[in-house]
Amino acid sequence: MNQLIKKESRWIDPFDMLTDLHEDINRLFSNSLRLGSHKTFSAFAPSLELSEEEDKFVLHADVPGIDRKDIDISVTGNTLTIKGERKAEEKRKEKSYYYSERTFGSFHRAIELPSEVDPEKVTAAYKDGVLEVTVPKSERAKPKQIKVDVK
Repeated sequence: MNQLIKKESRWIDPFDMLTDLHEDINRLFSNSLRLGSHKTFSAFAPSLELSEEEDKFVLHADVPGIDRKDIDISVTGNTLTIKGERKAEEKRKEKSYYYSERTFGSFHRAIELPSEVDPEKVTAAYKDGVLEVTVPKSERAKPKQIKVDVK
């Protein structure tokens, strides 16, 4: 009796490979922005979390110790940019510091959003050291329900 073994397709979609390459390049450049500008090195870079809902993107950034007036948010095209600065406290001479891991300095993060957004409706809130930025999708980017009539 002959047995046939079905093989899985070994065909590779070149567009999947290009998508993977694009994501790797974006990750490389995104991570390089964590170091601050080219002129100065900053050990401080806030951790980010970006989520997508049906009609908006929501970004959370951990920015404790930063005054809200020292945070700048802008949207250009589909790129959300957050800049800010955690200012160092003046160290008094009468104190002896044995250990210090606190980081200070400016940061600049640019996040490319995966679809068109409405920059006029961006909102931001800051509470307990967490910045929340809500970026609504443009009407063209929102999913639309299309009814199919059966004839």
